[in-house]
Amino acid sequence: MRRPVPLSPSAPGRGRGRAAPGVLASAALLLPLLGAAPSGAVAAPPAPDRLQRAFADASAEYGVPSSVLLGVSYLQSRWDGHAGSPSVTGGYGPMHLTDARTALAGSSHHGEGTEDPRGDGARAPLRPRSRPAPETGPPPARLTTLPRAAGLTGLDPAALREDPAANVAGGAALLAAAQRDLGEPLSGDPADWYGAVARFSGADDAATAAAYADDVFSVIREGQERTTDAGQRVALAADPGLAPDRAQLRRTGLRASATAGTECPASVSCEWIPAPYEEFGDGDYGNHDLGNRPASQRVRYIVVHDTEGAWDGVLNMVQDPTYVSWNYTLRSTDGHVAQHVKAKDVAWHAGNWYVNANSIGLEHEGFLAEPDAWYTEAMYRSSARLVRYLAGKYGIPLDRQHILGHGNVPGPTTATVAGMHTDPGPYWDWRHYFELLGRPLVATAGPGAGAVTIRPDYSSNRPEYTGCATRGEPCAPHGSSDVRLYSDHDRNAPLIRDIGLGGAPTTGVNDLSSRVSTGQRFAVADRWGDWTAIWYLGQKAWFPNPRRQPAAVPARALLITPREGLESVPVYGRAYPERTAYPAEVPVQAVSPLPYTLPKGQTYVAGDKVPGEYYYAADFGGASHRVVTGEDLYYEIQYGHRVAYVRAADVTVASPGR
Repeated sequence: MRRPVPLSPSAPGRGRGRAAPGVLASAALLLPLLGAAPSGAVAAPPAPDRLQRAFADASAEYGVPSSVLLGVSYLQSRWDGHAGSPSVTGGYGPMHLTDARTALAGSSHHGEGTEDPRGDGARAPLRPRSRPAPETGPPPARLTTLPRAAGLTGLDPAALREDPAANVAGGAALLAAAQRDLGEPLSGDPADWYGAVARFSGADDAATAAAYADDVFSVIREGQERTTDAGQRVALAADPGLAPDRAQLRRTGLRASATAGTECPASVSCEWIPAPYEEFGDGDYGNHDLGNRPASQRVRYIVVHDTEGAWDGVLNMVQDPTYVSWNYTLRSTDGHVAQHVKAKDVAWHAGNWYVNANSIGLEHEGFLAEPDAWYTEAMYRSSARLVRYLAGKYGIPLDRQHILGHGNVPGPTTATVAGMHTDPGPYWDWRHYFELLGRPLVATAGPGAGAVTIRPDYSSNRPEYTGCATRGEPCAPHGSSDVRLYSDHDRNAPLIRDIGLGGAPTTGVNDLSSRVSTGQRFAVADRWGDWTAIWYLGQKAWFPNPRRQPAAVPARALLITPREGLESVPVYGRAYPERTAYPAEVPVQAVSPLPYTLPKGQTYVAGDKVPGEYYYAADFGGASHRVVTGEDLYYEIQYGHRVAYVRAADVTVASPGR
C-alpha cells in the first residue's frame, strides 16, 4: 500500500537547511510518479519508463547528475525495487536506503540447519556443532539512512521504503547532502562526485568506500541497460572517458583499514579477522587445519556460500574455536571482505573433507530463502574480483566444475547425502556472476551438440518454489538461476527423484532433487520439440528449452560413459586413494560409493581428471599431517545438481563433445 506524500513544509526532521519550497517541489514532482489518483479511481499500471523518469526528476530537483544516481542505484540493487522488501542490512528500494530497525522488526530468517564441522564422517573426536543464532542488536548508526532521507525530503518513510520513485528522490537528497558536507558544489559534472559517492557507501573506512566508489564510476564508464524486477526499462549511457576526482577521498575523514596479513586483490577492501586455531580440551581443537597449499596439494575449487546470518553475528561465529571456519566473508551492503583463514590452510566449510582440503570457501552475507535479503551488486562485484584473483594465483579454471556453490558439493558418504547444504540457492545469479568474472556463459558448440550449458534468462526464469517463509507455502515469484527437471516432456509429468535424498521430490526452495543450475553442463540424452533431455542422477531428465527463450545453449564438453563390458559404475562423493597408498601411520579411508550409479548407455560431462588424494590432519599442531596420493585416478563429473567422482578405470571417453 502506498502512503500519502507529506506536503507540509514543517515536516519534522528536515536536515541541512532544505528550504520549504524544495520540500513542496519534491512532493509535487513525485505525486504523478507515485501513481496518485483521485479518490475512488483505480490507478493505471506504471509506465515502463517511470523509474527512468524518476531518476531524471530527482537529478533536476537535487542537483545530482543523473548518471551518478543511476550508477549508485545500479551498484546497490541493479535498479530493482524488490517489492519493498528489505535487504539483509535493512536496505530498501533501488537506492538501498537503510532502515535497519524497521527491517529487524519484521525479519524472520531461516537457516539451513547443521552439519559436521569438517564433513569427514570417519574422523573423530570432532563432534557436530550447531550454528549459533546471529546477533541482532541495534543497527549501527551508519546504516540508518532512510530516516535521514525522510528528513531531507519531507517524504513519508513508508513511501521511501515502498515506492521506487520516492526512494530515488531520497537517495538523491542524501548524495546532495554528502556533497555539501564535503564542501563541494552541486556540480553537473559526475567526476566531481567521487567523495560523495564514497560517503554514500556507508563504509567507515577509506578502502571500502573507495572500492565502492570505484565500482560506481566503473558502471558509469561502461553504461548499463536492463529491465528491472518490476518491468521498468532503465538505461545508463556509457561515459568511457569519465575520470573522477579520487583526491576527494582524503577529505571524507574515513579511517584507514587494517589490511596487513590479507590475501586479496588491491581492487577490493579487505581486512584480517583471523579464525582461531586453538585446543579446547578433550583432545579437540578448532576451527581449521594448518596446511601447506599449493606445495602440498592443489587448490582446485572455490566454494560460494551464503551466511544465513548477518555480518556481526557471522564474524562472531568464525572467531569461535568450537565452530567451523571459512576463508573469506563478504559484506552485502558494500562488498567489504574479511579474511579468516590463509589459503595455504584448510578451512572447515564445505561438509566434505575432500573438498575442504582442495578448496577455498567464500561466505556471502545473505539468506538463500529470502531473495530480497539481497545478494547486492556491490557484493557480486567484490566477490568476482576476489575469485578472479584467487583463480589466477592458484590456476583454478573459471567454470562451474571449479567454481562451486555449497549446494553443488557432494555428500562424502551415503549417510551424509540428505544433510548437505543448498546455499547459495536458486536466487544466486550465476549468469551475471560469470559475466563479472570475465567468463560469460555462451554457446561453445553448434546446434545438435552432445552437451548443453544451462543458461536461462535470470529475470524471466521464474520456477515455482515453496518454503521461503512458511513450509509448503509458495515463495514470491522471482528470477532464478535454476531450471526444473521432469521425468517426461510435459510440465505435468512427475519431477525427477533423487534416491539419495529419499521421499518424493518437491518444489521446496531447499530441495535440489530435480533442478539444474546456470553454468552447469550436461550430456544431451534426447530432444522432443521445445524440450531437451539430459542424463541426470542416472535418469533421463527433461526441461523446456524453446528456441525463442532457451534454458540452455549448445556446449563442447568431455563426455564419459562406462567402459565396455560394465553395466554400471559406482559414483563417489570424494576421490580417495586406494588402500595400498596409505603409509602405516595414516589410517586407511574407505572408498565408499554413494547410492548412485552411472549406467551403461548414459554419458556425463567430465571435469578434471584427478589423483586419489587424502589429507590426514588428526591432531593439533600439524606434526602428523600428511597428504596421501594414490595411483587411482578419478574424473569429476556433473552428475546431478551436485558434482561427483567416478574412477577413471571404470569409464571411457564417449566423445570429445563437439
